[in-house]
This record gives sequence, C-alpha cells and structure tokens, in this order.
Amino acid sequence: MSSDRRSRRYRLRRVPSLSILVALCGSASAQEMLPTIDVRSDASQTADVTPDYKVNRIELGPLGKKPLIDTPFSVNTISEGFAENQQIQSVREAFRFIPSVQGENVRPQTRGVQASVVQNTRIDGLNIAATTEYPIEQFQRIDVLNGIAGALFGPAQPGGTFNYVMKRPTVDPLQRLTAGYLSTGQWLAHADLGGFADPEHRFGYRLNLLDQDGESYVRNSRLKRQLASFGGDIHFSPDTVLETNASIYHYKTEGFPGTFAVAKGVLFPAAVDPTRVGYGQPWGGDDNTTTFLSSRIKHDFNENWSFSAGVSRNTSDRASTVPTNTITNNAGNYVTTAATTTYSLDTVNSNQAALNGRFETGSLKHDLVLATNGFSWDRYTPFQRGTITAGRASLDNPSVYPEPNFPDFKNRYRSVNTFQQSLTLGDTIAFNDQWSVLGAISDSWIDTHNYNSVGSLTSASSATGWSPLGSIMFKPRKDITTYYTYADSLQQGDSAPAGTANQGQTLAPYRSNQNELGVKFDFGRFNLNAALYRIERPYAYTGTDNVFSVKGTQINRGIELMASGAINDEWTVFSGMTFIDPRLYNTGSPQTDGQRILGLSQFVANCLVEYHVPTVQGLTFTGNVTYATNRPTDYANTSFVSGYAVLDLGMRYAQLIADKRVTFRFDAFNVTDDHYWANVTPAAQNGYNATGSATGILGAPRTFRASLQVEL
Repeated sequence: MSSDRRSRRYRLRRVPSLSILVALCGSASAQEMLPTIDVRSDASQTADVTPDYKVNRIELGPLGKKPLIDTPFSVNTISEGFAENQQIQSVREAFRFIPSVQGENVRPQTRGVQASVVQNTRIDGLNIAATTEYPIEQFQRIDVLNGIAGALFGPAQPGGTFNYVMKRPTVDPLQRLTAGYLSTGQWLAHADLGGFADPEHRFGYRLNLLDQDGESYVRNSRLKRQLASFGGDIHFSPDTVLETNASIYHYKTEGFPGTFAVAKGVLFPAAVDPTRVGYGQPWGGDDNTTTFLSSRIKHDFNENWSFSAGVSRNTSDRASTVPTNTITNNAGNYVTTAATTTYSLDTVNSNQAALNGRFETGSLKHDLVLATNGFSWDRYTPFQRGTITAGRASLDNPSVYPEPNFPDFKNRYRSVNTFQQSLTLGDTIAFNDQWSVLGAISDSWIDTHNYNSVGSLTSASSATGWSPLGSIMFKPRKDITTYYTYADSLQQGDSAPAGTANQGQTLAPYRSNQNELGVKFDFGRFNLNAALYRIERPYAYTGTDNVFSVKGTQINRGIELMASGAINDEWTVFSGMTFIDPRLYNTGSPQTDGQRILGLSQFVANCLVEYHVPTVQGLTFTGNVTYATNRPTDYANTSFVSGYAVLDLGMRYAQLIADKRVTFRFDAFNVTDDHYWANVTPAAQNGYNATGSATGILGAPRTFRASLQVEL
C-alpha cells in the first residue's frame, strides 16, 4: 500500500487549513488551535495544506497528488481552514482571494479568459456545470490551475482548471457545530460530522448540513441557502477503497441589485449605492437547485502502481429572474427587463479513469500515467423565451415594479448536447536530482448537436485533435524549482449569439497555446511562486455579413506572483498580485484592433495578513485588501470604470471550554463602504469573446459576519 494512501487512512484529517495565494505581505501565526494543541507538529507540516495556509501538495488530475515544489504550473489553493477563518460562504467568494481570477462571476476565469460552462470546472476531477452557485461548506479545498491544461484534463477554454475537492471522512470522530449571524438579519447553522461507523475503520462518513435564511443588505431582500452533503468511504481492504458523494444545494435570492448594462454609445456610470431599493426587484433573483452524485474506486496494486476510476452526475436547475437595468442615456435613465432564457437545466454525466505507475529505466526515474476523462452534457431551454419589460426609472430615482406575468419556464426542451472524451498519456522523467521533464499528450473527441423546440437537429459539429504539453524543470536546490511549460489545447467553439445569421450555431473547436516560465520557492513554512506567461487563442466576432465566426486573435500576456504561509510564529500571509495585458488583434475594425479586452483590470492584488497575539493565546487579528485598476467597458477602450480598493478586517478567538474547542469569529467586509463595480463583462456570455458593450455587477456594501463554532 502506498504511503499516501496509508496516511490518508490513518492520519488525522480534520486539521483546519486553507490555501495559497499570492504576493508578498504579512500575516499572523496560523496557530489558532489553542494553547494545548500544537498545530505545527510534523504531521501538520506534511499535510497537503498546513494551518499556516502553506501548500505542500496539490491534485493534478490524472497525474495524481504531487508536491507543489515539483509541479511546472501556477496553482492557487483555498483550503477548508482558510474558508472557515475568513467566513467564506461560496466558491465565488473564495475567488476574491486569488488575483488571477478576476470578477465576482459565477463562471470563473483566469488569465483573462472565462471558463466554459462545463469543460473547465470539476468536483474531484469530474466535470460539473459552472453556471450555478456551489457552497464552500462541502469542500475540503479548491485548487485553481491557471492557464491551459488540455493535455491533462481534455479540451477546455484556456481560462484555467477549477477543481473542488469534497470533504472526506475523518479518522477521529468529528462533531463541529457552527452558528452564525450576518448583518441585517440572517442566521446560519452548519453541522460538520465525520468519522467511522465501525471500530475497524472500514465504513467512513462525512456529513455536512447547512441552513441559512434572512434579510440581506437591501431592505426586504432575502438570501436562503440549504445544503445536505454526504461523503462515504468503504475500505474493502487496506489497498482498495470506494468513495461516494451525494449532495443537494438550494440557493435562493430576492431583491438584490440587478445587472446593469448600457445602450450603444452610452458611458458606463459610476457605481451606485447597492443598498438602495429599486436597483433590484423583490420578485427578482435566483432560485437554483444543484445536485451532485459520484462514485470512485481506488486501488493500490503495490507501492508503485495504482488505479482509480470514477463517474458522476451533476444537475443544475436554474430559475433566474434577476433584472437587467439597461441605461439608455448619459442622464442615467434606464429600462428594466427580465430575461426568460435563464430558466435552464444542465445535466452533466462525467467519467474519469487513470493508471499511475513509477518505475526506472537505467538511471532514469519515470512517473507514468495513462488516463481517460470526458462527459456528456445536455442543456434544456424553456419553450417560451424572450425578454419581459418590467418598467422604466433612473439611477437617481430607482423604482419597484409589479411582478411581470412570467410564463412557465419549467416547460423545457433539450437544445444542446455536447459529448467529449479524451485519452491521455503522460510521463515525468527525472534525470537526476536537478533535471526533469514532463511530457503529456491527449487525443480528444468533441461532438456538439443543437436542436430546435420541436426536436429537430439544427446544426452539428464534430472534431478530433491532439493536445500536447511539455515542461522542463531545473532545481538548483531542493527547495527551488524553475520551469518552462508549453501547452497546446483544443476547446469547444463559442455559440453564435442571438441576432446573427447563424444564431445558436456552435463553431468548430478552437485551438489555443500557452508559453509559461516560472519559479517556486519552498521556505519550510512559506511558499513563494512567480510565473510569466503568454496565451494565444482564436477570437470570434460578428462580421459585416452578420455571421459570427473566427476571424481574429486574442493574446494575453501576464505576470503572477504568489506568497502564502507563516513568516514567523506571529505573522501569516496569503497574498498575490497579477499584471495582465489582454488584447485583441484582427478584429475587423481599426477602433478595436490592438485594444484591451473588455472588463479586465491590468493589475490586481490581494493581501491577507494575520497577526497572532503572543500575549493572548488563541487571539488572531486579520486584515485583507483587494485592489484592482480601471477596466474598459467597450472594445474600443473609449470608456472605463474606475478601479477599487476594498478593505476587510476581522478577528477570531479560540479557547478550550470544558475540554471543547470553541472559536469565535467576527469579520467586517468593505469596511469603508465603498461603491464599486465588482464585475464587468461583455453583454453576451461567450467568455471574453463577445462583442458589444459591458454589463456590470455592483460590489456588496459594508457587511458583518459573526459565528461561534464548537467541536464536541
């Protein structure tokens, strides 16, 4: 049995910790586990992520778990402990701490490219729909691999790979109860229970239950979250384990500010007060139900060879009536509409299998992988579609309108089916302690079929192709790694937007490439990483012939810096920064050719600092600053929205009471109550490949969260 499998089964796994991000800053000792508990024992320092938020090992899909220092990729990790300490409530909120992931959007993006609906996002390596909310309470960690990884994961947008790792059973019994209060009247209750049902440790369980409900920061608004998540392990032998997961999540909002858009030629306004009634509607919001079922078998043949295989089914039932306020002139007048196309249902059936082995040929050491992964994705669209006008108002005098007479959006038909499968062969070859190479290649199949409301096939595309990846790694010292990585990958083509001659048609797959130079430092309790990259991908737009097709090129160049871990026993840091120059070429217009991508800041930084008070054991103060520069709101770069700087402050106090670990947390977000645009994207949702004007989402105002956590 491998040492990693053995440690997973017999080592304490409930060490709270979270994860990694970016560039130089300071922070307090992650020694929040009370004076009688040594959180920096050898066991915790060899964990995947330590209580100091330092990352030791990461999951790399079919390559398996690898030491971070030995991977030729730029990776960010958000751990369970980090999420708890910062009182994060969703995956979307977690992305705020990763500068390379810009914008508070449901579909995430890195390096200036938005993720695909399905291809870029996974739970335990299995594809899921990214167009819905996921509660962070059910995840042990979130790993973000920046850039292209098609050779490992199959065709996808070059906008990173997002993998959410489900919580697994704990070796020791876990009974963690949390009660929380959020400003303006929301209450939260969360139970995290784990352990084994038998003394032989053959049947393990992990249960997470969540209920949150109440008014949010807008008067008469509402946020409701309900989660039931179960993870079970069956150990058939010391070498074989079956992992299962089942979860259902209900997310509902009402009355929050809607999306803002501008008519052609209208300048994007300064951010308004998000708490003002009328920018959203009491009947407008999201009502989403997301389910996830999976099963995975893992088997160790011996110390060097192992096999794993898994399947999953993910459903995302979205009922969105979030209004859009389209500003029609520079005086701030707007018309409020609600789209009827967002009542969609996505079903994703995913599969993955991998054979991993270590062996030697002479003086060369090999780490071989043979893997396959893929999915079948169906989207169901309402028969009755369009846009409903609710009313007209202005930014100075917003208004509440009666609820429109919405049709039955649950009456849907299958509009799109996408099938994708990849076969991957990879090998990491170590020549000596200093030099190694990673080579991987995947052969992929992509089939897309579009249907109309009567079930007739309207268009289809099919393609196959190779996606190669090659890396060279040099370690001048065991704690320093330099690398160069080249990656080339297919991705599913964009869909032609409404109003074009080929509307709804899915374009043939694109091919993108990336060059990356990087260096990583491992200072014991501290990570420091830097990466320089260039991504080139096709750019599709609607030409003078009213046909949406590939005619141009998008080139994104950037630098990423990341730092996380303990500076000393009193200061811990989780920080990063990114500089990106994203531009479009051959756009068919001299006004847009060579200009910056709509909605992206060139510089983004985040710095979280924690200070553990040495004179008061268990007391920690936190401070976090998120900074972003201005963003263009059109492709001609004639209009911009201002950048922003958001300050968060918090504290936590942990102590043993009656031999029970009790932790109190308090956080104030956006302390200065700044008004800002948290997210600016193209009006059409084809990633950053759409044309036209921008839409914007307001950042949240000053809010507070308090919680009391007890481990029984």
